[in-house]
Amino acid sequence: MKYLLFFIAISLAIYSCDSTKSTMKGETNTSMTENDTVRIANDSLEYEILIIEPGFNSWLVTQQPRGYYGLNYLENKNQFFVSEYNQRVFNSQRYPSELYPQQINYDYNTDYGYEVNYLLYNYFVYFQQKYNQRLPSGRR
Repeated sequence: MKYLLFFIAISLAIYSCDSTKSTMKGETNTSMTENDTVRIANDSLEYEILIIEPGFNSWLVTQQPRGYYGLNYLENKNQFFVSEYNQRVFNSQRYPSELYPQQINYDYNTDYGYEVNYLLYNYFVYFQQKYNQRLPSGRR
């Protein structure tokens, strides 16, 4: 009888620990995906920016607010950043492909508006800080 009670107590303890872990995992993954995904789309221009980066939204609120930088400033910075980023995508011998997985299609002649340029610029700043990368004309 002692062994049966001991076995039941151990089984219950193991089961309760495992159920807590799976509940916590589910909550963490859901909130992280919801809170750290930024999607901007414009169907008429047929573009979409999707930023899935844990911690980006919480970092973004600590940066200069919208309207601090002018649109012209953001567009110029993004041209430099995108150009350098795309060069690194094609130079996988020198730069890790995990950091530079695919090319960014940023047309310099398209007016994406302030919001897209603001988020893209801040993503590049965040990217440089988080992954210890240095893009020309950027701050860290």
